[in-house]
Amino acid sequence: MLGLGTWENEDPEQCADSVATALEMGYRHVDTAKAYHNEDAVGDGIAAADVPREDVFVATKVWAGDLAYDDVIESAERSADRLGVETIDLLYIHWPSHAYEPEETLPAFDELVDRGVIDRVGVSNFTPDQIERARDVLESPLYANQVEMHPYLEQAELRAFAAETDLNLVAYSPLGRGTVLDDETLAEIAEKHDASVAQVSLAWLREKGVTAIPKATSEAHIRDNFESVGLDLDAEDVATIDDIDRTDRQIHPDWAPDSW
Repeated sequence: MLGLGTWENEDPEQCADSVATALEMGYRHVDTAKAYHNEDAVGDGIAAADVPREDVFVATKVWAGDLAYDDVIESAERSADRLGVETIDLLYIHWPSHAYEPEETLPAFDELVDRGVIDRVGVSNFTPDQIERARDVLESPLYANQVEMHPYLEQAELRAFAAETDLNLVAYSPLGRGTVLDDETLAEIAEKHDASVAQVSLAWLREKGVTAIPKATSEAHIRDNFESVGLDLDAEDVATIDDIDRTDRQIHPDWAPDSW
């Protein structure tokens, strides 16, 4: 329910160290992507940690420009090599845009599952309609949808859809790229529980059944986020956060789905 995000963690030494630190602290889920340009470093961190490979859930993504059939295969194989793993636990389609064509892209993911290059198929930044279309084409189960989610972007529709259709929801930018850290409502709840605001935001996501993957590089931030797993919000806390009257999406490129 809590992973380490690595977006914008491109310094090889720092990235490898943060991954190893997180895994030895107790994290068991690491998220990266080809577009992050750090899969080699993530792999180095996994190898350096005193944690068995089979205990680590490794997720990466195929970039939107690499979604033709042959490009998907090549991208996945190269990602596995860079990560130093025989099998990628979860491979996402990073965006439903650019070269994405369901009938062209998704059979390549089925092929990768059949060959053991990947274990699970995921999508990222998909709407419910796009997920339904993908499921019509895929032979493999669709395991997860990774989207931006935090107290300023509650994703109620996607959460309801995921719950109804047996889909895991994974939250990137779960702290709103830092915007939620200055929220007075969250600060009051944090003071009540002797916790940090970041821990409150991450615990709220967990209460919603969502897996959060906050980026952190320093040991202090990695630890602070990890300690959110011990924070239990009560129903009043959750309702108070739900009632925050603010919407602030941080990630919205030109190619984002029109129905967002």
